[in-house]
Amino acid sequence: MTQRGLKITTIGGGSSYTPELIEGFINRCQDLPVKDIWLLDIEAGRQKLKIVSDLASRMVERSGVDLKIHATLDREEALKDADFVTTQFRVGLLDARIRDERIPLKYHKIGQETTGAGGFAKALRSVPVILDICRDMERLCPDAWLVNFANPSGLLTEAVLNHTSIKAIGLCNCPINMIHDLAQRFQVDSKEIYCDFVGINHLIWVQKVLLHGRDVTSQAVDLFSGSSAKEVMANIPEIHFDPEFLKSLGMIPVSYLKYYYMQPEMLADCIQASETVGVRGEVVKKVEDELFELYKDPELNIKPQQLAGRGGARYSDAACSLIDSIYNNKEDIQVVNVLSQGTNLDLPYNAVIERNCVINGNGAHPITIGHTPLKIRGLLQIVKAYEQLTIQAAVTGDYDAALQALTIHPLVGSADVARCILDDIIEQNKEYLPLFHTR
Repeated sequence: MTQRGLKITTIGGGSSYTPELIEGFINRCQDLPVKDIWLLDIEAGRQKLKIVSDLASRMVERSGVDLKIHATLDREEALKDADFVTTQFRVGLLDARIRDERIPLKYHKIGQETTGAGGFAKALRSVPVILDICRDMERLCPDAWLVNFANPSGLLTEAVLNHTSIKAIGLCNCPINMIHDLAQRFQVDSKEIYCDFVGINHLIWVQKVLLHGRDVTSQAVDLFSGSSAKEVMANIPEIHFDPEFLKSLGMIPVSYLKYYYMQPEMLADCIQASETVGVRGEVVKKVEDELFELYKDPELNIKPQQLAGRGGARYSDAACSLIDSIYNNKEDIQVVNVLSQGTNLDLPYNAVIERNCVINGNGAHPITIGHTPLKIRGLLQIVKAYEQLTIQAAVTGDYDAALQALTIHPLVGSADVARCILDDIIEQNKEYLPLFHTR
């Protein structure tokens, strides 16, 4: 930490999510002495970075907090002596996301940003970038913590922890949203609910719910079932799990599990949306255009409510709470992405899991799981194998590993289709996948 106070660097600082992050640090100013926030972006994001940093500065001025916002395109300047680095970048911007979502649909497969073939394409582009960032961190701020919420968060965090020396923790807003959602259903404060999560990023289940220490899991499953179960993730279609299925599962699945458990319905929704309002990336592009028009308003000095429609609600809670707990050695429990290291006996030792962890000054320490329930074990293992093959492919440019990764993914499941999708991804991402073009 510098003499002035904590230096936070946010990579992808021109993101529409940034105002929520700034709000989170402002709200924690009494316990977390953040004095400098460096918002870093690339040349293509220069205009958005200017708009967001100006809004961030107005938010800080309104709060009266002793905090300075810096905007830069210079990674060296931004990373030097940073205490915490947060990552929220999108390689290829929203145009790449739109391609990711449309390519699988061409082959009658689900197109989604972080799950299946779409998430695979995003991972291939993103892994080399986050490893490059970490190489700079090893030089410029080797003791800094990396808090990653660039997607696919768990996969990228696993790449960092297995291929660099950087201390990294991955974050997702799904667990915190699920906790808040359950609290609303029980009509209690979220602090009164404890959810025991098992799984990996975007493939998690709440296997136990405690209310004031009492096991209310079966009641929680009932509350989560049926048409009254409103979708808590803005980017997931409002299609409900079958109540009988949930009862037989005995757990609460994250919304992303609809893509696995309800493939035909979700594929039909993806196709219909793509032919009418557009794929999610196209919808987000419109939402972002509206947000940035709001952000430009020189009178705006708070995070606008419309940001909730972007799909990233409560990221500030998750990210800022994690940093607060590390800095202040809080020994509290949060759900984050960390190495299993034997915590989950059904996954590799070096696999990243999304799990309830004790957070202190030494990082995140996962609470032991043992074996996972048989009902979810197979799906969990195959998606983790897909993730590890994808990391191998992204790091080395190994076409065979990439093909096997896509083929075994439950949302692809066909070697012929996997090859077609993979070739399209490589062709349409030439500038981002140079390793694959040396074959």
